[in-house]
Amino acid sequence: MASLNKVILIGNLGKDPELKYTPSNQAVCTFSLATTEKWTDKQGQKQESTEWHNIVAWGKTAELANQYLKKGRSVYIDGKIQTRSWEDRDGVKKYRTEIIVTQMQFLGSAPSQNNNNSCFGKDPYADFRNDAPAPNNTVEEDLPF
Repeated sequence: MASLNKVILIGNLGKDPELKYTPSNQAVCTFSLATTEKWTDKQGQKQESTEWHNIVAWGKTAELANQYLKKGRSVYIDGKIQTRSWEDRDGVKKYRTEIIVTQMQFLGSAPSQNNNNSCFGKDPYADFRNDAPAPNNTVEEDLPF
């Protein structure tokens, strides 16, 4: 039977991205993304629920995310779910579920550096595809984040 591991998210960053490099000099950028669902319950009360997602981008996509994304910025993420595990210093097994970016699109305008409301680059809605696949089931020694 065929299977599919695909995630599409549109949300806002919860904090500025963090860029690191693996020992093999591969860029990896992590950030949290909030998606919010709003609805009206049976009593007519407005409700809201926010889900937080751990996002990981690799290669050139990681560098672009670090350069252009900031806390509060909206972004479209296309990727896959991956759960990795490791043992902490006390030998306790830990797990982390992440969204590995395969495609990213910046939404809205970039934060202005000169208060002139200018956008970054030539096309603020440019579609960036990950140029380096995330390693499958590989945990670098200097990771987790």
